[in-house]
Amino acid sequence: MNMQKMLKQAQKMQEKLQRDLGETFVDASVGGGIVEVKMDGHKRLTAIKIDPEAMDPEDPNMLEDLVLAAVNEAHRKIDDALQQKMGSMASGLPGLF
Repeated sequence: MNMQKMLKQAQKMQEKLQRDLGETFVDASVGGGIVEVKMDGHKRLTAIKIDPEAMDPEDPNMLEDLVLAAVNEAHRKIDDALQQKMGSMASGLPGLF
């Protein structure tokens, strides 16, 4: 396979990956569902839901920790999805790997 053709194929795969990421969403929930977040494949937070019971004025740190944990879990899930997509796409580039 010539290099120019391979580069063109890689560019098409990159474009497809970007489209796929825009259509990929993950949900992450912590604290038994007290905090739930939704994130797209570009790691943009698209939704957040907080159970009103979590808003304890005497312990604001708990809510902060739950939000942080939910966002980090969503990031991890997106990274896993990206790695899976890239793995399957890399198999489409013969001779590269």
